[in-house]
Amino acid sequence: MAVLKRVKYVKNMDKLLLIVTIIMSIYGLFNIVTASSREAVTNMDKSLFYYFYRHLAILIIGFIASLVVIKTDLKKYSKILPLIYIIIFCLNVWLVIKGNSTRGANNWINLGFFNLQPSEISKIVVIVCLSFLFEKFNKILKTDEKHTNQIWTIIIIGILMPFIVFLQKDLGTAIVLIVIFLSLYLTSPIKKQEKINSLALLIIIVAIGGLIMYSVKGYLLSDAQKSRFDFFNPCSKYTETGYQVCNAYIAINNGGAFGLGIGKSTQKYSYIPEPHTDMVFAIISEELGLLRCTLIFIGYIIIIYRVLKLSKITHSIRNRYICLGVAVFIFMHILINLGGLFGLIPLTGVPLPFLSYGGSFTLTLLISLAIIQRIHIETYIQIEKERLK
Repeated sequence: MAVLKRVKYVKNMDKLLLIVTIIMSIYGLFNIVTASSREAVTNMDKSLFYYFYRHLAILIIGFIASLVVIKTDLKKYSKILPLIYIIIFCLNVWLVIKGNSTRGANNWINLGFFNLQPSEISKIVVIVCLSFLFEKFNKILKTDEKHTNQIWTIIIIGILMPFIVFLQKDLGTAIVLIVIFLSLYLTSPIKKQEKINSLALLIIIVAIGGLIMYSVKGYLLSDAQKSRFDFFNPCSKYTETGYQVCNAYIAINNGGAFGLGIGKSTQKYSYIPEPHTDMVFAIISEELGLLRCTLIFIGYIIIIYRVLKLSKITHSIRNRYICLGVAVFIFMHILINLGGLFGLIPLTGVPLPFLSYGGSFTLTLLISLAIIQRIHIETYIQIEKERLK
């Protein structure tokens, strides 16, 4: 019976999404060796494979967690979601009060093996919580009655996390969370006029809160955050705000169309800080060249397309919004990371999916895609039942 269940799971999974996820994860793992070699040996005084083994361990943990997620009926989430939300929210609040600054943000909890980042986990928690609320309130929101309580419950659940993350001085993650919330809210079952009225009121509340914060602290953005908005012509400010982006330009230019070859990047040697994290695409471009990098973009397009396609055919309102939220989550990370690297928007330091080293983000990404696979399984089981009727 157990074997039959496993066969049933595999049969109803999105095979293309699974294959691309595995390929991108494996490529990202091996790319970390070349991207982090100088950082590991020179700066950390560790083995060449230091970050490789750490990231491998994270992928293994993510794989095990994904198996649990894939085998768990999504209906069961409703029992534990409030508790998970409260725990992640409290961890984020604790970091605002007691957190130590790492790269300008107070959003890391040192667990020894790796640093836990609750703000990353917040993304999938917000997506799933909002999706369950949309399903719960769906019938009520379609009536002609006032829906003030339901709407503000949704808004509070969606806004609290990015607000706390903003106070942690993690602007990039706060932006991703806000865009996730707005994407789900604007496509929700809430009536158009109620959306306009509630968002207008929310903007007023945020503006008043910003004024209060400014009057108390004397600033809204830290000096480091404000400096990121000076992103035009980075090479003209090489010794100031343009150092990272200008060196990324140099790496991409060095790679040209076909690249210097795997392991032959020069910009990872002291020029780009921590090149295996947020700036990893510059190293990949230098070694592989822009033409080969198109394969990475094809992988991203396939993943986002498959997730959005599933959102259109799934029978559940909850599942539809989870798919949309995960697609927005992945897309925003690609957009903000590469947009900052190419100098099109401020560099805010968010990881690039599958390719950047990072424990919490990688776990969140894998679990998000495992939830998508679970939705795919449940959807096709339902389709099969309807076909047999």
